[in-house]
Amino acid sequence: MLATTWQPFIVGVDASPAAVRAARFAVALADRADVPCQLVHAVPEVWTLPPPMFAQAPEEMNLASAAASAAVVRAALEGEVPTDVLDAIETRIGRPALALADAAEEHGAGLVIVGGKHHSALGRWVAGSTAHAVVRTAPVPVLVTAGEQLPHRRVLCAVDISEAARPTIHAATRWATMLGAELTVLHAIEPMPLFLEAPFAMTAEDHEAHVEEALGRTVWPVVPADAERLVRHGDAVRVITEEVARRGADLVVVGSHGRGWFDRILIGSVTERLLGALPTGLLVVPVAGPASQRRRTQFRSHVLGVVGR
Repeated sequence: MLATTWQPFIVGVDASPAAVRAARFAVALADRADVPCQLVHAVPEVWTLPPPMFAQAPEEMNLASAAASAAVVRAALEGEVPTDVLDAIETRIGRPALALADAAEEHGAGLVIVGGKHHSALGRWVAGSTAHAVVRTAPVPVLVTAGEQLPHRRVLCAVDISEAARPTIHAATRWATMLGAELTVLHAIEPMPLFLEAPFAMTAEDHEAHVEEALGRTVWPVVPADAERLVRHGDAVRVITEEVARRGADLVVVGSHGRGWFDRILIGSVTERLLGALPTGLLVVPVAGPASQRRRTQFRSHVLGVVGR
């Protein structure tokens, strides 16, 4: 039985149009899920910025920088989100990805939402970098928005045949149920890796048969009976983007972090490519805690509360 209750949402905001759109979407989504929506604005510490002439102590500069930045963010969000949500915005000093992860833990959140689509090349690079860092750091699923508007009609869940498939399908099913959307579960059979040594020769037909058998044994039994099942051949990112366009999907759900370091590199690469390629939102479901969690105690963000009013 899938859980039907939702935990609070954390929304990373700055003054960019993408963040404003993400905040509007998050508030509407939180209202549908009947959970609190906490906006969080992260301001990097002064010593992580280009070296200035330190006329003030770093602590004073941090406070001054945070107050000025929070005022700009508040002005950008004024009239875009409800006043009570805006009044409760939380400003933190620290690296944005880690600040959002901290906020998720402290608020008992079940989702982190960030805006990920900017029109300028620089905006796309910065947003993509931040979104990718959040995906790798957050202890909960991360939704990278693309200016979505509710309602969503179709959720596309892309899975492999690893241990990531089950939690990814469960998450996609919960979302499709909440949104009243149709669910499609997709697996892309990629070409056999030629660089892996094997004790026996495997043909392309053998490879496909092996994948089909694994899908039938470990993946399809988890898929709801009323969901569509798809198998396509080709590069995963290309297949996913083609199916998004073909089926008019509003949201793509993928799992992140495989069993070993090589899996994480591959999955991270696919996620990063999807962040730049998809015209829709991307929900990334963590399967195993990211390695960076073990190092976060020395980089925790500092909560300042509401500043810049």
